[in-house]
Amino acid sequence: MAVKIRLTRMGAKKKPFYRIVVADSRSPRDGRFIEEIGYYNPVSEPKEVVIDDEKAIKWLNNGAKPTDTVNYLFKNNGVLEKYEASKKSE
Repeated sequence: MAVKIRLTRMGAKKKPFYRIVVADSRSPRDGRFIEEIGYYNPVSEPKEVVIDDEKAIKWLNNGAKPTDTVNYLFKNNGVLEKYEASKKSE
């Protein structure tokens, strides 16, 4: 089973709000997911991003692939740096 870390769209029309979820790559965008690891609100100023670092690193270690947008969010919030550090310490 290929697992991806991706965004699920929530919120009203013209007011998007995204959850960062771990899901099977075959499930639809807003369909079933395995675990929620954070959220992203692009409408607020400044853009609000909350990510559970421990859960994200756990899933990255298990082989989950983040989408391009999630990878960008991880990079800006320091999750990828912590992931690289945890790989070097092992």
